[in-house]
Amino acid sequence: MAGIPEHLLKRAQERRDALAGKTAESGDASAASANVPAKTAENKPTASAPVVSSPPPPPPDPAYVVAAKSRKKIPFWAMATLSLLPLWAFLYVLAVKPQEKIIEGPLAVGVGVYGTCAGCHGAEGAGGAGRVLYQGEVLKTFPKIEDMLNFVYTGSQQYVSAGLKIYGNPDRQGGAHAPLSYNGNPMPQQGEKYGGGLTEAEILGVVCHERYVLSGADPQSEEWKSEYEKWCSPGSEIFAALEAGATNFDNLAETYSAMENAPAHVGTDPRPSGK
Repeated sequence: MAGIPEHLLKRAQERRDALAGKTAESGDASAASANVPAKTAENKPTASAPVVSSPPPPPPDPAYVVAAKSRKKIPFWAMATLSLLPLWAFLYVLAVKPQEKIIEGPLAVGVGVYGTCAGCHGAEGAGGAGRVLYQGEVLKTFPKIEDMLNFVYTGSQQYVSAGLKIYGNPDRQGGAHAPLSYNGNPMPQQGEKYGGGLTEAEILGVVCHERYVLSGADPQSEEWKSEYEKWCSPGSEIFAALEAGATNFDNLAETYSAMENAPAHVGTDPRPSGK
C-alpha cells in the first residue's frame, strides 16, 4: 500500500482541528445564548399589574321612583273587578239619570199644536206679540178651563164684535184683560166655526199644555187635580170623546152633566166668564 504523503496528513489534521475548534465555539455560544435570557429574566424588574378604577355608584332613585317601587302591587284577583268598573259606571249613570216623562193624551197633542202659538207667545210662554202665558199667568186669567177653551176657540175679535169688554176672570189679580188691550194685537180665532185650523180636541190639548206645562199648574195639588183628571189626563173621557167626534163644545156640558163635578158650558160663541 502506498504511503500517504506527510503533507496531506498534516493538512487533514489541521482541518480536523479547525473543525473541532468551530464546534467548540458554537457550543460556547449556544451556552452563552441560553444563559443570557435566564439572567435577563432574573435581573429584569417585575412589572406591576395595571390599576383598574371602579365605576362610580349610580345616583339614588328619586323619591317618586322609590315610592313606586315600594308601593304594593294590585293583586291579580282584583284586576277582574277593576275591569268591570266601566260597566258599573255606565249602569250607575243609567240608574241616576232622570227618566224621560212620557207624554200622552191631551198634553201630547198640545205640545205639538203649541208650535203654531210660539211665534206670538214665545216657546216657553214668555210672551212677545201675544200675552205672557208662563209662571201662573194663564191660571190667573182663566181659573176655569171652560172659559179659556171658549176664548181660544172664538178669538178676541169675536169678543169685541159681541160687545164684551173683558175676557176671563173679571176680578183678576192685576186687573181684568180686555180683548184688544195687549198692544192692540188680537187673539186669532182657532175654532173651525170662525175659520180657524184647530179641531176642538186640539184646542183642548194646547190649552192643557199652556195650563199644566207653561203656566205650572200642579196636577197633583188639590186645586188642580180634579180639572186635570177630567180634561187633561191621558185617560180623559172628554178628550177622547172630542177626538172621536162624539161630543163638541156646544153640547159637552149636557153630555157629561151626570159626571162628578160636571163640566160647565164651553160653547163656540163668545160669552162672559162662567156663562
